[in-house]
Amino acid sequence: MNEPVEDLRVALVQGDTRWHDPQGNRAYYAELIERGAAGADLAVLPETFTSGFSNDALASAETMQGPTLDWMRELAARHRLVLCGSLQCRDGDGVYNRLLWVQPDGQVRHYDKRHLFRMAGEHERYRAGEAAITVELKGWRVRPLVCYDLRFPVFIRNRYGREVPGRLDYDLLVFVANWPAPRREAWRTLLRARAIENLACCVGVNRVGVDGNGVAYAGDSAALDEIGQPLVECGARAMVAVVHLSAAALRSHRERFPAHLDADDFEMHP
Repeated sequence: MNEPVEDLRVALVQGDTRWHDPQGNRAYYAELIERGAAGADLAVLPETFTSGFSNDALASAETMQGPTLDWMRELAARHRLVLCGSLQCRDGDGVYNRLLWVQPDGQVRHYDKRHLFRMAGEHERYRAGEAAITVELKGWRVRPLVCYDLRFPVFIRNRYGREVPGRLDYDLLVFVANWPAPRREAWRTLLRARAIENLACCVGVNRVGVDGNGVAYAGDSAALDEIGQPLVECGARAMVAVVHLSAAALRSHRERFPAHLDADDFEMHP
């Protein structure tokens, strides 16, 4: 199997996002990255990191020509890392909760959140995405997703030989989130489950603080290895944690425990 051979360093950037303040949030998260992400290959910001999780922010949604993407490109180039996080993005006649994957050379991939959180009315105001994406970094295949997607294991399922012959679809799951504190145990449990069942490392980055709707967030950003064991857990304060993901450990586990060879085959339909 064609597996990653280089280790990967990931910075979990857990912050207290300012409410409806894109310029303030860009300055705030730039400072966190400047102070804490040295040496990382990938820095992960929370969901909707320019505004907080707000339906009322749709009116000021940026486009792909907006200032936040320019900012992400500049920051990625300066620190020589990939930067990802989501924001409200207007595309055509709709607004998407769009995750941006920005490389230091300026290239950009994006994923639009597929599962919209109906309990907060997200499905009534945002357009849903369709397909997941897979991106590559230092030989690792990475599947970046957004918050509520975490609850849908069929959509996330790591499948063998579907995208690349002789290889699982991805090696690392990345979730960006605004996951409220009352459901923190679900967040922690599901991150672990997604790592275990998919034979992949898993990183989840959540925010902290209280948003403009009075919703509290406990953080609990974490990185888990391929057997679901925590490599780092961030707790409830603003911080940056850099974690080392071992390519050798991932390869060894998949060789010893090749459960993907017994997985059920299936097709997904819109």
